[in-house]
Amino acid sequence: MRSLQGKTALVTGAAKRIGRAIALKLAAAGANVAITYRDSQPDAEETVRMLADFDVEAFAVRTDLNDPESIRESVAAVVEEFGQLDILVNNAGVFASAALESITVEQWDHMFSTNTRAPFLVAQAACPHLRAAGGRIINIGSLGGIHPWATHGHYCTSKAALHMLSQTMAKAWAPEISVNCVVPGMIVQGEVGEAYVHFAERTPMRRNGTAEDVAEAVLFFATGPHFITGQLLTVDGGLGL
Repeated sequence: MRSLQGKTALVTGAAKRIGRAIALKLAAAGANVAITYRDSQPDAEETVRMLADFDVEAFAVRTDLNDPESIRESVAAVVEEFGQLDILVNNAGVFASAALESITVEQWDHMFSTNTRAPFLVAQAACPHLRAAGGRIINIGSLGGIHPWATHGHYCTSKAALHMLSQTMAKAWAPEISVNCVVPGMIVQGEVGEAYVHFAERTPMRRNGTAEDVAEAVLFFATGPHFITGQLLTVDGGLGL
């Protein structure tokens, strides 16, 4: 079913991994898809080729998500390319571990710049176009934004802020735009180490999550009732229970 036929989606950080899976899922549903990348041009070009296999229009734009001007230019380029913007998926993010007492100001600021400030700035730039389309924003949060991880203080805090930002956007930009947040737990791709096996054993569903699981959740918010807004959907197999 091509439930997104005629729609245009922008997925940040979608050259590979979870972002690529999300972009492909939206394209399979019929959406024209734009992706952003920073340093992964070969991967981005490959993703565009994969998207085109779904007989949709695909577009990649290099974006520095730490640069507000680059963000504004990229959103404008997507709208110029496709003529509209219906769905924004703020997927791009960084993950790092560090002892709380050793986190530097630079590490803290970089984490928040990418994981919290960038989704705000992309959404702010996209807001007029999404309002005109009656569109949707789907942010990608983290189980770490709900449960504190002692060795990921700056990451957990940035994602907790993104969760609150999602709900604030939902109230501020209703009724034209619905805003929701997918909250992945332990997501793995390819070969997994012993630590991932341990997490799978602790998970009620007895496995770790996949990029496909996250992409399916994004598709739900992209195609489900527009009336659903301000929600955090945890995709963790019950790990956080």
